Amino acid sequence: MTTLVVGASGATGRLLVEQLLDRGENVKVVVRSKETLPEKITSHAGLSVIEASVLDLSDDEMAEHVSDCGAVASCLGHNLSFKGLFLPPHRLVTDATRRLCDAVKANQPAEPVKFVLMNTTGNSNRDLGEQISFGQKLVIGLLRLLLPAHADNEDAADYLRTRIGQENAAIEWAAVRPDTLIDEAEVTEFTVYPSPTRSAIFDAGVTSRINVGRFMADLVCDDGVWDKWKGKMPVIYNQE
Repeated sequence: MTTLVVGASGATGRLLVEQLLDRGENVKVVVRSKETLPEKITSHAGLSVIEASVLDLSDDEMAEHVSDCGAVASCLGHNLSFKGLFLPPHRLVTDATRRLCDAVKANQPAEPVKFVLMNTTGNSNRDLGEQISFGQKLVIGLLRLLLPAHADNEDAADYLRTRIGQENAAIEWAAVRPDTLIDEAEVTEFTVYPSPTRSAIFDAGVTSRINVGRFMADLVCDDGVWDKWKGKMPVIYNQE
């Protein structure tokens, strides 16, 4: 199977790409420059590189790029800098999610394409009515108003939840919610839950980026894992 990965040059995206290639999957990546990827990835025979900004692709180009893909994975996010957090594109993740889903639907695939979105525990799954404290509601509300990047993450997941939904003939989806991201060299034990088991604001856990890449690759490659989590927003923590 071929998987299209956007956000592949990021700290988590490149780990996902490595995981998929190591499993023998074919991977297409959309990156502004091939030079942003490590040589270990670019030298792999299973990799195809599309040098472009994902939002600069035309609708026809995007449809062509996903036409032979059984899965699409987004590790897009906003850089933790003033420019990345506050300046355009404010809706990078949401607009990319919407346009990629439109491209998949335009191809009318014979089987549903998997769409895996990297999201955050700071975003609640409103399908489950997840309960959070008043204090966390207040902080999240302020982030939503003041931090375009947070609102973008919420809107991207809500697009999948409400616009794609559970019965779409072309797309099945999952939104992966890690907690505080850390760097580790190797995959470690991790646990996955339907909803957060701790406060993302006042009692945050940790999730290594390599474990996020591992779990996203599991969703793409393992139908049993996919059947368990499709249409859901699984939360992943490093095992304590």
